[in-house]
Amino acid sequence: MRTDFGYFEEKQLGKPYDIKMLRRLYPFTRPYRLFFILSIFLVIIITLLDLSLPYITKIAIDRYIVPKLESANFKDVRGREDKVRFLEADITDPEIKAIVNKYSDQFKISGSFALISFDDLSGLDKEDLSVLRKDDLAGVSLITAIFIGLILLNFVLNFLQVMLMEYTGQKIMHDLRVRLFAHIQDLSVAFFSRNPVGRLVTRVTNDTQNMHELFTSVISFVFKDIFLLFGIMFVLITINWKLALVSFIVLPFVLYASLYFSSRARDAFRVLRIKVAEINTKFSETIAGIKVVQLFLREKDNYRDFARLNHENYQAGMKQVRIFAIFMPVVELLGTVTIALVIFHGGGQALAGSISLGALVAFISYMKMFFRPIRDMAEKYNIMQNAMASAERIFLIFDNKDRLPQHRVESGYKSPAIDNIDKIEMENVSFSYIPDEPVLNKISFKIIAGETIAVVGRTGSGKTTLINLIIRFYDPTSGRILINEKDIKNYEKSILRSKIALVMQDPFLFSGTIRDNIGHGNSKISEKEMEYILEASNCKGFINRLPDGLDTVVSEGGASISSGERQLISIARAFARNPGLIILDEATSYIDSETEQKIQEAVSKLMKSRTSIIIAHRLTTARNADRIIVINKGRIIETGTHVELMPQRGFYFKLNQLQG
Repeated sequence: MRTDFGYFEEKQLGKPYDIKMLRRLYPFTRPYRLFFILSIFLVIIITLLDLSLPYITKIAIDRYIVPKLESANFKDVRGREDKVRFLEADITDPEIKAIVNKYSDQFKISGSFALISFDDLSGLDKEDLSVLRKDDLAGVSLITAIFIGLILLNFVLNFLQVMLMEYTGQKIMHDLRVRLFAHIQDLSVAFFSRNPVGRLVTRVTNDTQNMHELFTSVISFVFKDIFLLFGIMFVLITINWKLALVSFIVLPFVLYASLYFSSRARDAFRVLRIKVAEINTKFSETIAGIKVVQLFLREKDNYRDFARLNHENYQAGMKQVRIFAIFMPVVELLGTVTIALVIFHGGGQALAGSISLGALVAFISYMKMFFRPIRDMAEKYNIMQNAMASAERIFLIFDNKDRLPQHRVESGYKSPAIDNIDKIEMENVSFSYIPDEPVLNKISFKIIAGETIAVVGRTGSGKTTLINLIIRFYDPTSGRILINEKDIKNYEKSILRSKIALVMQDPFLFSGTIRDNIGHGNSKISEKEMEYILEASNCKGFINRLPDGLDTVVSEGGASISSGERQLISIARAFARNPGLIILDEATSYIDSETEQKIQEAVSKLMKSRTSIIIAHRLTTARNADRIIVINKGRIIETGTHVELMPQRGFYFKLNQLQG
């Protein structure tokens, strides 16, 4: 078997194509596009609210707190007219008129208004000042109420947007995980022989979960950050385009830093995904083989191997951390430099009177906001790189088409059904796991309905491969396998396998109840039918002794019950399928004599009136077969009954002699 094929972890994936990956992810988001549209709509409103807050502050300062400099017929000591900040008071209000009369030397009358310099306000009593500025206080109160209202509205909309995206993200994760599981489950057995369990578990769990933040935060919040970024740029240019251009000087440096660090982030995340998969694989292998590890005192060596992998994972993680530990402060530094430039140039303009104090304060607030979306996009890019590294690995599995091909038929052709298996035939069947290294070579034989065939031979002669081909876990390299005169490639795999039951040498039970394991694939078994199955398979005795009977829960692989009991349950599972073909891979190996007798009785009942193939490791099992097929080095060298083969004193005879 090709040892490198399918081991995609260490593949060099080359140049990243995030747009291509996002395009491939799009079908998973299509069912929820309305949610994304609604989320983006909410994001636009939230962005507008964010943009409005500094501008409201500008209005409060310029209109109510510190009005901008105006020419108001005030003259300095040399008699020159100068721009000053003044307060405009409506003298139609009796209270205000009284104050104006009280401080008549400090006011200038202009129509129905009285003007007073802000510099002279310090000379007024606090009570008089409060009355004089009651409109300003009312305006500030209104601005405050609007400000608080917008913040509360922002909070509610953010809550709705987050809940909406979390729901959408969870649904997409659900669909992606189910699709990936279904795809993996549909791949051929050869795929699983090449890829460790831990790696596949990583794909379905860790890598899929890494996609979560991509859908819940990156997609919608990138829109928010982009809208906010361009919105701030527009507002800054509107307020003062010259100062805006000064503040945009650092943008090329920010862009260069982003591109520089992003190219290194993807490689770091790729290595990180590989190391996580290797850790999971190592841990899975250790748990599965813990008995061997402990028996051969391999704990220390195993620990060192795991510690090495863990250290490599730590180094990959730290490399990713270092990249962003440098990048984020660089962005912060550039942001601080920009604000310093704004204060320097904007402060000079404010002193010269070409920009209002409120505009300068709003400008600084917007510049602080300006670098927030840049930092956010850097963080989102961090998340996206992690997600893209996972997406690459996930799509490597989706791209794997290692399935058994379905026979091409004309349009409208319906796959034939199998009511009964009347005949099985192999015509010059050859098979190789590795090219030019045949495991089976031109195998030909026929099995008639109701016939029991025993296949014997040394270890490695191809016996198990033979049954794998009949079940169609693999397809022959050459030749054909026929059932009822039709190539098995013409049958749907589900139809073919529904007529076959396999009782393995080491049967596998799933975690769950015994009832679930017996009825696996057939959930419509009545209590009466179950009673018959338990009786026929000799399971009734030991199941009745269990505390919960059929509803007793067994652990994964059936480790909580004996190997003999597992064999009896697997025979009961075969009974439940009511198959036309029984394949037995020496079901009585390594079983005590009492349990072996029960298994033999159950097997005899199972094989009665059914076509059977027995892979016989112990030749005593083969003696009662209607026909014995002897395989050596992938070829059939002898065929006949036990009585016919023994006098020939050939290979079968020698095998009997060796087994005593």
